Amino acid sequence: MMALRRLPRFSAEYLEGGAEDERALTGNRAAFDDFRLAPRVLRDISTVDLSTTLFGRPMALPFGIGPTGFNGLLWPDGDRALAQAAAEAGVPFGQSTVSNVPIASIAAVPGLRHWFQLYCYGPDEVWQSLVDTARDQGCEALIVTVDTPVIGNREWDRRNYAAPGRISWSSKVDTLCHPGWLWRTILRPGMPRFPNLEPFAPQGQQDLFGVASWSAANMRLEMDWAMLARIRARWPGKLLIKGVQHLDDLRLAVESGADGVVLSNHGGRQVDRAIAPLHLIAPARAAVGPEYPLLVDSGFRRGADVVMALALGANAVLLGRATAYGLAAGGQAGAARALAILTEETRRTLQLLGVTRLADLSPAIFA
Repeated sequence: MMALRRLPRFSAEYLEGGAEDERALTGNRAAFDDFRLAPRVLRDISTVDLSTTLFGRPMALPFGIGPTGFNGLLWPDGDRALAQAAAEAGVPFGQSTVSNVPIASIAAVPGLRHWFQLYCYGPDEVWQSLVDTARDQGCEALIVTVDTPVIGNREWDRRNYAAPGRISWSSKVDTLCHPGWLWRTILRPGMPRFPNLEPFAPQGQQDLFGVASWSAANMRLEMDWAMLARIRARWPGKLLIKGVQHLDDLRLAVESGADGVVLSNHGGRQVDRAIAPLHLIAPARAAVGPEYPLLVDSGFRRGADVVMALALGANAVLLGRATAYGLAAGGQAGAARALAILTEETRRTLQLLGVTRLADLSPAIFA
């Protein structure tokens, strides 16, 4: 694959890796094999409409780009490249707390539906400042990620780092074997940074790996529904809770005043053997009724995957690795190409199923 050939090992494994034995990672993809499609034939499929609405606003496609970190290690200004590709495609882009560009830089991308994803690190003033900045920059939605009270056991980290924030000598040697990446991503633009978190990290610990170490050491282990209520009270826009994996938590999310949830196991990077979000969609929809916004991520690679999620009851899919591979392969053009491929595949799958509108999707498409 083009992306993996271009990346040094420590960056490629960050993109690819899951937790522990990677059963959740592989389970996310295997979940799609539990369903079989039953195409209908002899239907007029000359016109297919892939548009939908979310939070009362139109979306050109039933998917967006979800929040991912360290995109600057995949391509220079990787977050901006993803945001520009999303804006051109007419879909939302979720900017991570650990993005490598300032919130204001993404907010300035013309025509973008800008969402900001919140991790809560350190004292209250950190998350409060981030929320206020996102509000002041006009972000449409705040995505509060709740499945990372601690970082999952990602064993590939120990293969690539001699200590937290310090890559191993073998990783350094491997990086030298990727001179194109080294020049394009590090030497010419300078080492990526975490500008949204730098003001809160200690002096002398404000480079990329220093802030990463600081954030890992300052996770909010006490974060609970009461703290979520404080975030809800401070944030005036749409609020999504990302990382819901249990129906009881889904009900609590609705009661908390969240405007929607993202069913997610963090791409298989947190609890190994966690349930695949695809299997959560139907019972989640039954629990919240037909109107409540349900988004889903983790394991989506093909247009047919998107169609299956929508048929089970999801409103939209958030893409992670799918567009990150495109970014690593070719920057904004690569991310745009990934979105175009998914668009083509989604349209073709609908046509082959005999469906012309997303609203007509239902479990009836399954054999």
